[in-house]
Amino acid sequence: MDLNFKISTMITEGLGEYRQEFATEPNCYNFSKLVVSFSNRPELCDYQTNIAMIISKSVGQKPIDIANKIISNIKPNEEFEFFAVEPGFINIKVTDKRLSKYANLVMNDAKLGVPQVHYQRIVMFDYGGANVAKELHVGHLRSPIVGEALKRLHIAMGNKTISDVHLGDYGLQMGLTILQLKEDGYLDKFFKDITPNYDNISLDEVTLDLLNEEYPKASKRKDVDEAFKKLADEYTLYIQHHKEPYFTIYNKIRKLSVAEIKKNYELLNTTFDFYLGESDSYPYIDETVKIFVDKKLARESEGALVVDIAREGEHVAIPKKSPDEPQRYKNPMPPAIIKKYNGGDLYATTDIATILMRNRTFKPHEIVYITDNRQSGHFEQVFRCAKLAEISPEGQKLTHVAFGTMNGKDGKPFKTRAGGTVKYKDVIGMLIESAEKKLADNGIVGDKELARKIGVSAMKFGDLSNTVAKDYVFDIDKFLAFDGKTGPYIQYTIARINSILSKANEKMSEILISSEEERSIVLAVVKLNSSYKVCYDSYSLNALCLAAYDLASAFSTFYNNCKILSEPNLERKKEMLGICTLVKRCLEKALYVLGIDAVEKM
Repeated sequence: MDLNFKISTMITEGLGEYRQEFATEPNCYNFSKLVVSFSNRPELCDYQTNIAMIISKSVGQKPIDIANKIISNIKPNEEFEFFAVEPGFINIKVTDKRLSKYANLVMNDAKLGVPQVHYQRIVMFDYGGANVAKELHVGHLRSPIVGEALKRLHIAMGNKTISDVHLGDYGLQMGLTILQLKEDGYLDKFFKDITPNYDNISLDEVTLDLLNEEYPKASKRKDVDEAFKKLADEYTLYIQHHKEPYFTIYNKIRKLSVAEIKKNYELLNTTFDFYLGESDSYPYIDETVKIFVDKKLARESEGALVVDIAREGEHVAIPKKSPDEPQRYKNPMPPAIIKKYNGGDLYATTDIATILMRNRTFKPHEIVYITDNRQSGHFEQVFRCAKLAEISPEGQKLTHVAFGTMNGKDGKPFKTRAGGTVKYKDVIGMLIESAEKKLADNGIVGDKELARKIGVSAMKFGDLSNTVAKDYVFDIDKFLAFDGKTGPYIQYTIARINSILSKANEKMSEILISSEEERSIVLAVVKLNSSYKVCYDSYSLNALCLAAYDLASAFSTFYNNCKILSEPNLERKKEMLGICTLVKRCLEKALYVLGIDAVEKM
């Protein structure tokens, strides 16, 4: 079904005497230099390769002569037409017959032509990263958006996936929150009542709104009150050591917080197989540290345990000009600290222990972490430690997908007008409200769920259409437009097709290409299916977003130029309905991978 592969095979066969230029040893050839790409001049051809120009440098012949020679060696066929053009390109045009065959193969394929991996792997995705007892904010948006799409991409291409939100649920924020609640009198029952069963004591007064007040209050106080900070550290340790009643209070707060976190993620069509957290890796921490000590990979430094992970050329000391000058380094990769001077554990230790837990429990071939790019250094240290200690086995891939910042129109991180952090649910609320207004302009009022689907589509497509590593501007008006490169435009195209198919009295027939508009649509489907592999290799969904838009745009031209429902020729009408169905299914598949709902109407 892969047209690019078929064309490459035919050109390879046409190389003839030039095959020796690719020989690595007798009868063994490396054709990595043979690149067949989509043409950026569709009015001239569909595909193009410059292989003749590459060969010409070593054989001393004109590229155009080589191109003509290659074409003359290709057997005549009814699927592809080859042309040599100056200075030596080989242009390829796919015949209508071959495009028709491709379209019908896609229609009858359960995978809709989406390329499948050669070897199925188990890939674990770590994204979300919400903190218990802390409200989600705008900084928590990109991780579930990118992570969910990457997970669905791997599923669509045949891998098995495991997704874990990896909650921040064992850190200082828990000690701070419980201490503040205790001082404000919300936990009196736990500390004044004499009872052996803390589970029977309710936390009715502790609501999510209260937690959203208590943690920020405690967080500010710790910066100015050293005694408060020290006591919060002790409370955190009590939780980690399961000391009562702190551990029961912690579990009740965790349960309350996780229920709300799930609701917020589900608003974005984001789901997880596991809601594990730092607490689940805690039983593995002592063993993790012991592995480094037993393998003599850890050393003591100022009371802390550190692991040297610098490679050649990294962390090289620059000679001091004077004894009092601070030590500086070239290309610094400092040692990773796995145990603090006071015996406390760090995020690096927890993350390494989590890898140990995951390999014991799930044995994934790859673990993919999706966080903002500020954590790149942290994960580089964690990955090196895990490989050095063989906690991550040879052959296992550890990947950090680092995303950029979501900014306002001023180019700065998205904030409220007062300069505060925007809440996650407020962003979703803004999107839904704006979508409701757009729908009202189209005569649809009161459909909150439809507004949510369109609002989420705007948010996700606006995010994923950018290269994941780059910052982007959150422009709600631009994202919600029903035309242009937006999620709602793709949804609108599907809704338009739904309307056509519901009004048609006939069923579709086999697709037979007979117009330029149809050619453009099927070629757009070819490019859409090719984009899945591009996204898979790059860990970024922007290629799929662009290809989905191009397909929707090609359908719009077809819709405007071809009168589908009023077509008098019944067979022709059925063929056009087949084209409509092809576009609908392919766009729905693309939206599903992006984590976006298709809609029946708009």
